[in-house]
Amino acid sequence: MENNKLQPEALFGYFLKICEIPHGSKNEAQISAFLQNFGKELGYETIADSVGNVLIKKPAAPGYEDRKTIILQSHMDMVCDKRPDVEHDFTKDSITTWVDGEWLKAQGTTLGADNGIGVAAAMAVLADKSLKHGPVNCLFTIDEETGLTGAEALVPELLQGDILVNLDSEDEGEMFIGCAGGVCNYADFKHVWTTIGGDMFFMKVDINALTGGHSGDDINKGRANANKLLCRFLARVADKYEFYLCDISGGSLHNAIPRDASAVFAIPSANKEDVRVDFNLFAAEVQDEYSATEPNVRFTLQSTDPVARVIDPVVTGKLLRSVCAVFNGVFAMSQDVPGLVETSSNLASIKRTADNVLTITTSQRSSIESARDFVSYSVRSAFELAGAKVTTKGQYPGWKPNMKSEILKVACDTYKQLFGDDAKIKAIHAGLECGLFLEKAPHLDMISFGPTMRGVHSPDERLHIASTERWWRHLLLLLENAPAK
Repeated sequence: MENNKLQPEALFGYFLKICEIPHGSKNEAQISAFLQNFGKELGYETIADSVGNVLIKKPAAPGYEDRKTIILQSHMDMVCDKRPDVEHDFTKDSITTWVDGEWLKAQGTTLGADNGIGVAAAMAVLADKSLKHGPVNCLFTIDEETGLTGAEALVPELLQGDILVNLDSEDEGEMFIGCAGGVCNYADFKHVWTTIGGDMFFMKVDINALTGGHSGDDINKGRANANKLLCRFLARVADKYEFYLCDISGGSLHNAIPRDASAVFAIPSANKEDVRVDFNLFAAEVQDEYSATEPNVRFTLQSTDPVARVIDPVVTGKLLRSVCAVFNGVFAMSQDVPGLVETSSNLASIKRTADNVLTITTSQRSSIESARDFVSYSVRSAFELAGAKVTTKGQYPGWKPNMKSEILKVACDTYKQLFGDDAKIKAIHAGLECGLFLEKAPHLDMISFGPTMRGVHSPDERLHIASTERWWRHLLLLLENAPAK
C-alpha cells in the first residue's frame, strides 16, 4: 500500500501534510502558523494565544445546535529521536513515511503520530462540512512532550466547552479516564579535570539498539535502560582496576527509555585484555537477562585515541555508584485498577551540560500525587548523598478517573454500536494534558482515546492503519451522539 492510498483519505492526507512541517517540541512556530491559516481559510473563528496554542471553533451542524460543546484536543509537537546512523535535522527536514504491511512508519526517525494523528483528525473534522455534530472547538497545544508548557500556559477562556475529548491515546478500543502526574529531577555532578600518566590504554564502550519506548506506557514491559547497563559495566571495571572516566553520554529525552549509551575510559595497558574478557562476560549476562525484551541489543568495546584529560576519579565513583543505586522502573502498582502502574521512575539521560558538569535527568510518574512526590524524593536523595546538586521541576497533576462520566457512556455505547464489542475503560501511566485542563476548568467532562500505536518516542514508532480507520469512524459517531445541553 502506498501512502497516497491510505484510508480514510482525508485523515491520512492531513497527517502526511503535518509530516512535511517540522514540529518538534519547542519548535512549533511553523505548525502553529499552519493551523491558524487552516482555520481562517475555512472561515472559522481562530484564536492563537501568546505561546502558540491554537483554538479553532466550528459551529454546530443544522439540527445539532442543542448539543453540548465538545473540545477536540491534541498537541502539535512530536518527540524527535532517530537512529544513530540516520542523518536527519528535525528543525528543517520532513518526516519520510512508508507503509510496512499493516503499519505506517518513518524512515529511521520517530513518526510523530503521537500526536500528529490527533491533530489530523481534528483538521479533518473541521474541513468536512457534511458531518453531523454539535459545536466543536478544536484545541491544539504546544510542547506537550517536554513539559506540558502549552497546557500550563493555557488561559481558561480557551477551554470553552462542556466536554473535552483528548485524542492522544495509543490503543484503539480503549477509553482512558485517568492519567499519571509527573515531575523531573536534574542531578548535576560538578567535577574537575585531571591528567594521568603511565602506560594507559583508552577504550570506548557502546550499548546500542535497545528497545526503548515511552517512559510511562512502556515502563512495565521489562525493557533495559541503556544508562543503567553502561554504568553497571563501568562500575564493575572501576572496582577491579585502576580506572579513569573520560566522557559519558546516554539517552536523550526525559520521557523516553534510553536506547543508547556510550563512554570513553582509560585503564592500565596491562589490564586491557582482562577488561575485554569482563566485557564479553557482561554482555552475555545482559543478553541472558533481557533475552525476551532486548533481542537486538548491541555491545561494542574498542580502542580509541588517548585524550588529554580525565574526570576526577572521586566524582566518577560517586556518579557511577549513584546511577547503579538509584531506583528505575515500576515503583508500585495500583491497588484500585488491576494491571495499572501507579508509580515509576525513568533514568532518562546522562549528558554533559557544561565543560565540568555532567547532568543526570530522571522523570517520576504516579497517579497519586503523594506517591509521585515520595519517589521523586527517593531519587533526589540518592543523588544528593552522592554529592550532586539536584533540581526538581516540571511538576504536573494527574487526572482522577470519573466512572460516571457522561461522555464516557456515549463513547462506550457508540463503540458497541459500531463494532459489537465492549470498549475497555482504562487509566494510563503517562502524562496527558487532561490534569492541567481540569485544574483550569473543573467542570469539564473528559475522555481520551486514539488509534493503536507502538514504539512511540522511539525510531520504531508506528501507527496501525486499520485501527486508525476504526477510531475515525468511532470519533464521528461519538460527535454525532454528543449529549444535549
